[in-house]
Amino acid sequence: MEPLLAQLRAAAEPTRLRLLALCARGAYCVSELCAILGQSQPRLSRHLKLLVEARLLERLPEGANVYFQLPPGAEIARQILARLPEDDPTVAADRRAAARIAAERARAASESFRRDGADWDEMRALGLPAAAIEAALLEVLPERLGRVADIGTGTGRLLEVMAPRAASVLGLDASREMLALARARLGERDLPNATVRLADMYRLPLPDAGFDAATLQMVLHYADDPAAALAEAARLLKPDGLLVVIDLAAHGRTDLLNTLAHRWPGFDDAAMAGWFGQAGCAPLPSVGIGGPIPVRLWPARRLSVPVGATPEPVLNL
Repeated sequence: MEPLLAQLRAAAEPTRLRLLALCARGAYCVSELCAILGQSQPRLSRHLKLLVEARLLERLPEGANVYFQLPPGAEIARQILARLPEDDPTVAADRRAAARIAAERARAASESFRRDGADWDEMRALGLPAAAIEAALLEVLPERLGRVADIGTGTGRLLEVMAPRAASVLGLDASREMLALARARLGERDLPNATVRLADMYRLPLPDAGFDAATLQMVLHYADDPAAALAEAARLLKPDGLLVVIDLAAHGRTDLLNTLAHRWPGFDDAAMAGWFGQAGCAPLPSVGIGGPIPVRLWPARRLSVPVGATPEPVLNL
């Protein structure tokens, strides 16, 4: 009973309720929340500390910033927020201010990419048929999804595609600039079940077997060790969970190794099947998509018993 009472007490304050309503729609750092609510940092920091201690919010460090968002399965918080009137003037004003913050994030991130000369939209740069690829992914995925992780999420486009089918989607990326763009996208699309987090694909800060599906789109050809990246992705999956890799099929464009720093000139079914097997997954039939450079979707199922595992002997006593 005490944890429930602690959560109810933590939420029963106007500023903290406003913070919950904001963080249910996206992740914000303290400076952004100060700008939205028009309150001082020491004051908001105290409120945020109470909400984190009550497990109504989670704290995500990211470089010099710390972001706050609703944790997975925050049912009490969502039930409380469901009773907030949609036309409440304070909540509406906070949302308008949050939309301005999201626009500023996107502009700052875009300017950073332009200034540094980075071409962050690789699908467009290579002329790949993004709509056909996304349609093929939706064909592979089940109609209803639980928790989904998108590893190397980039600007968060796949989160937007998968969110309508999923209980929650989490985007993981090692680039803060990419995450800024992803947060802006999710804020503009109003996708409260979609969040992003800074992470290294070889060391994901997530527990084993917590997700029903995981995707890696246009990520593996940059990996020094694709087998290790797939093993780490598979670790997140529940038994029978679905792992989908979307990447370039084997091609002869060696120029991409220099101009776009690709580590691999695409992949074939045999290599992918071998890596899936090492990761404890059973490969499913792959799907090819035509274009200037061929693209393939490689799906696989997480096995209940890892490949090569020897069952313990049963003793008849």
